[in-house]
Amino acid sequence: MDILTVGALVSGLVTTPALPVPTGPHPVGAKALHLVDRSRPDPWVPASGSRQLMVTVWYPALSSKTKRFRYVTTAESANILARVPGAEDVPPGVLATTRTHARSGAPMVRKALPLVVLSPGFSFPRATLTSLGEDLASRGYLVAAVEHTYESVGTTFPDGHTTTCVVCERPQTKELGAQVSAGRVKDLTFVIDQVKKRFNVDRVAVAGHSMGGNAAVHTMAARPSIRAAVDFDGSFMPDVPPLKRPVLLMGAVRTDATWPPVQAKPKTWVEVTGTDHSSFTDYAILRGQVGLTSQPLDGARAVEITRAYTAWFLDRHLRGRQVAEPEFPEVRRRA
Repeated sequence: MDILTVGALVSGLVTTPALPVPTGPHPVGAKALHLVDRSRPDPWVPASGSRQLMVTVWYPALSSKTKRFRYVTTAESANILARVPGAEDVPPGVLATTRTHARSGAPMVRKALPLVVLSPGFSFPRATLTSLGEDLASRGYLVAAVEHTYESVGTTFPDGHTTTCVVCERPQTKELGAQVSAGRVKDLTFVIDQVKKRFNVDRVAVAGHSMGGNAAVHTMAARPSIRAAVDFDGSFMPDVPPLKRPVLLMGAVRTDATWPPVQAKPKTWVEVTGTDHSSFTDYAILRGQVGLTSQPLDGARAVEITRAYTAWFLDRHLRGRQVAEPEFPEVRRRA
């Protein structure tokens, strides 16, 4: 599916985009990590050497006095919008101006934190999970969003070069999907290990959108120490083995055949009326702000629901808190 979902311009005017304010009590800090997995070559471009990943880490901070963390680079913004039909009149660098709320390099709270690792959808940059990452950090979580190099439309590295989505140019088959999923499991387990070396981590969950949600659940299946997983509107490829740990499936009203067979203890499946595939990312709100049509549900409302359900699920199954399930008229439980 196209990265912003097929849409047409509804206005020639583009405002400065901004993400919703985090809802938790903590200021939010952020930093970017450049990680190199020297145990394996890059699976998509072996000639580039060892697998290299960019990761954004959000965390509860002690202050908010530093500059705001950058959303995406100008090159990443241009690469995103170049793939959106109807976005020809949108300034190519506009997403680089997006107002975030995390503060770059702000001092971090000094205590063990539950870790949530995020994986974006296929072709989506890790930045598209920023509103969720910032909100979880404001609630006391350590959050790490992984950029899967050559599976994203644009990944800028510290030396300034920007890679593109090499895998997007291949025929999109189930076999390729399974290959992407298996590679992401390796990316995510590597990042979990690296983050644990750098930060004081207490308990781990994984979550993701689309292909990232698929990979999150498969990563939990591969790692018994992972306590919970969240899949936002992602089909499973291959099928998920039975799990004795909790899974949250959250998506648009769907007829996907891969969700009903999922066995998890417990399995929570919710559908959100008025959403589409991109509604569980920042594009829920950014599409309208840059002049593109979006889902019928108000973008701020879509972000609110995604944040609330994710926090409820993780508070319950990662922190062990007995908290009430959120109530939204747009949300329907499925068996």
